[in-house]
Parts: sequence; C-alpha cells; structure tokens
Amino acid sequence: MIENAPSADAPAPVRTSTLDLIGNTPLVLLKGPSEAAGCEIWGKCEFANPGASVKDRAALWIVRDAERRGELKPGGTVVEGTAGNTGIGIALVANALGYKTVIVMPDNQSKEKMDTLRALGAELVLVPPTKFADPNHFVHTSRRLAEETEGAVWANQFDNVANRKAHIESTAPEIWAQMEGRIDGFTCAAGTGGTIAGTGMGLKAFDDAITVALTDPHGAALYNYYANGELKAEGTSVAEGIGQGRITANLEGAPIDTQFRISDEEGIEWVRRLLSEEGLCLGLSSGINVAGAVALGRALVAQGRAAPRVATILCDTGFRYLSSLYNADWLRAKGLPVFPWLAN
Repeated sequence: MIENAPSADAPAPVRTSTLDLIGNTPLVLLKGPSEAAGCEIWGKCEFANPGASVKDRAALWIVRDAERRGELKPGGTVVEGTAGNTGIGIALVANALGYKTVIVMPDNQSKEKMDTLRALGAELVLVPPTKFADPNHFVHTSRRLAEETEGAVWANQFDNVANRKAHIESTAPEIWAQMEGRIDGFTCAAGTGGTIAGTGMGLKAFDDAITVALTDPHGAALYNYYANGELKAEGTSVAEGIGQGRITANLEGAPIDTQFRISDEEGIEWVRRLLSEEGLCLGLSSGINVAGAVALGRALVAQGRAAPRVATILCDTGFRYLSSLYNADWLRAKGLPVFPWLAN
C-alpha cells in the first residue's frame, strides 16, 4: 500500500453545485515551519478552491450578497478592481450564475493572472499602478465603470464587508473544526483586510484567548498602525495582492493582538523551502504568511505557552507566478534571491 494514500473509507465529498466547491479546503501541518518555530504551524490550503485562491470565498459572498439586496439581477454584470485573484473568483462565480464580469487590474500584476481572466471570459481593463489617492487607481476606475454600465454592480471588495463575512462564516469555523478547537494563534497578511479580520473575528468568537497577528509586508502601512497608531509605510515589496495603506471597512474593528513585518527575502525563503522540501508550490504572499506564522509561533513559545498551535493561510498557487516569482531573470531584476534549480 502506498504510504499516505487516501483511504477508501473516507471518500471525497460529493457536491450538487459547482459553487459548493468553494471552501472546506484542507489544513496541512507544515513540517519545516513547525521545526523552525518549535511548535505546530498549520496551513489552510486555499489554493484548493476552484479559482486556486482564498479570494473565491469573498467572491461568492459578495455576489450572493448583491443578489440578496436586489442589486444584481439576471443578466447583470459584476465589476471589480483587483490584483487578480478576486477577479478570477468573481469570474468563476459569475459564470456559474449567468452574470458577466468586468475586471480592472494594475498592469504590473502577473501575466498568468491576466491570461487566466481572459480565458475565463472576463472583460479585462488594465491601468497603470498608482496611489489610492489618484482618481485613476484601479479601485476608483472600477467604481466608475460600474456606475457607467447598465445593470452592473461594483463588488467593492475593500469596503464591502460581505468579504470578511465570508471568513467569519466559513474560514474560521473550518479552521476551528479542523484543529479540534486546539488553536493558539492565527496570522496572515492583509490586502482588503477581509481574511484576517473575518477569520480573526470568527476564531475569537470560539475562544477569545486565540492570538490574532497581522503579518505585514514591507511597503505597507498597517504594521506601524497596529504597533504605533500611525499609518506609515516603510520599504517596498513585490508581493501581489497584500499590503494596505488605509483602514478599509473590512479592517475596521479587526481583533489584531500583535503584528510582524516580513521581508520579501524571508517570504521567498519559505516559498523555496516549502517547494523543495515539502512539495508545495505557492505564491509569495503565502511565503510571507508562513514566515509570520513562524514568528508568531516563536513568540507564543517564548511566552511559555505549552505546545502552541498556529494556523495561517496558503493564499494561492505558485503556478500563477511562473513569469515572475519562478523566473530567474525577473528575480535578478528585482534584486531577489534565485531558487537554486532556476539559477542556470
């Protein structure tokens, strides 16, 4: 018998709707990070969603919420500004429910995301990356397009709290059940803030003693906000889809107990190790999350917690970044370490 082969006694669940494939993702013990932290580090495998990212959850809740409120009607259009993954999730959900999709994305995101959105039938609008205060920012551009398009709704993932509700109602209960209620800490980065706020709120509803930590990349302002009360960015990051410079509606009231700042180099080291040692091909945001989970685990051990257990989010698949994170020329151009097997 093959070691670790699936048991015939536990067949995969049967679903009657493709939308039911969103969520209920596996949780996996990460061996290298656990050894580094001196405690158990668990990863929620969000790359197992149909759209291969955690953003499928927000997409489903946002679309269903628009339907319930009567804003999205048969034959309508969903418009969103996104770094890519939320757009992919929305396109899949919209296809399943008979809606059209228009996605506005900064033109510096990965080619794989752009190609995927076009392949899914979404209308893709690319804009130059710019600061949020600029009216041509991808979020503001998507809002204007929604206002100008008949029968369209604006998903507004940053300030639409249906986003964090997805994690309150699905991600948090799943993690709690999968860890059998034995969880001491949870951490992840913030893009819209929906995942960390919603999962944190949901987990603390089960046990308020769970430590919720923000893992922030360089170039984002939230680390300083939660550490010092000031929205102040320092440094830069090439990570896509994470990093925030304001308190979105999804972040309001987020139960953040502590915070860590993680460099791209630290995140890339965990991307390298998880692929070469454990066979997980992940994006940089996942690597940054794992680095944060290791930092949180070490902090809990230092506090004297007995065998703490920490969970984090493995946001999406590395196959979405073959032209960037897994491309030696791109890494060299960014001044980042090249994976040994790509060096030649």
